[in-house]
Amino acid sequence: MLLEKTTRMNFLFDFYQALLTDKQRSYMQLYYLDDHSLGEIAEAYEVSRQAVYDNIRRTEAMLEEYEEKLQLFEKFQNRQKIITKLSKSMTDIQADSKEVLSLIEQLKEWD
Repeated sequence: MLLEKTTRMNFLFDFYQALLTDKQRSYMQLYYLDDHSLGEIAEAYEVSRQAVYDNIRRTEAMLEEYEEKLQLFEKFQNRQKIITKLSKSMTDIQADSKEVLSLIEQLKEWD
């Protein structure tokens, strides 16, 4: 569960980091990408551990709101699934060309 949340936050951060403040971006990068503890971040910024925790939780909620509205991560995941199916179909000698064309059309629709 924790790994899933970390992976999700990393993806959301990748997609939406430009919408964050410098401090939010820095805290998220240190916490999720560089695996720093709340205490280490608090010490580096000379703030309380609670302040770092609160900032990270608010930023996580913001990232989830951005995803709810813009759905960039969901669209990315859908494209990845289609690309995987398309690759499998292309390598299969018995590939049904209608299925391949259908998968290509689905990819076009998500952009």
